[in-house]
Amino acid sequence: MDFSYFFEPYEALVSRADQAFERMEGEYGDCIKCKPGCSDCCHAVFGLFLIEAIFLKSDFDRLAEAEKKAALERGIAAENELKTLERTLEEFKNDSRMGAYAMAKARVRCPLLGDDDSCGLYDYRPITCRIYGIPTMIQGVPRICGGTGFKKDQKYPIFNMDGIQKELFQLSKDLLTNMGNDVADERASFLISLPKIIKTPIDDLVNENPRRPDTENHP
Repeated sequence: MDFSYFFEPYEALVSRADQAFERMEGEYGDCIKCKPGCSDCCHAVFGLFLIEAIFLKSDFDRLAEAEKKAALERGIAAENELKTLERTLEEFKNDSRMGAYAMAKARVRCPLLGDDDSCGLYDYRPITCRIYGIPTMIQGVPRICGGTGFKKDQKYPIFNMDGIQKELFQLSKDLLTNMGNDVADERASFLISLPKIIKTPIDDLVNENPRRPDTENHP
């Protein structure tokens, strides 16, 4: 199944994110601490919309067998940690403040992060990874990486991740609609964990039942 037609607009979003990061580097280079070996963003917990999931999976499948095997083994550990986090969030299901706090504090090692703290798919990493080191707007709240030099009491240009997520949703919906999915609107709103993405065939990701417990609905 060829998804290249849908990858073109996704890659345009990637380019926008990279350009935003480069502009911030030019204006606030002293505040950005991203460098080889820094893996703070590689422990953040987030899911991917379908379009980004199949883009990543298509490149993961081209890795050497040894690299894939190692990542899949790390993925098992990550899934176990995510299950523990799910139980914690269930305890706070009636307390949105504590639920958000638990998510913000959660640290789960990405299965694509190698033993040398380098990303196995760096050139194809998700947009969230690409803009992690600059101020972002997520769910209406300005956020910054704690390891940067950006100050909470100062104003900076903010990358609108909320807007990007809306576009990722629309691209995912367009893909599903084109595939004849009769619940495209609902299915496109679900986020998929990275451990699940790398172990699941692309066709199964596309045809996944949105009510399976290992996906989550995007708010």
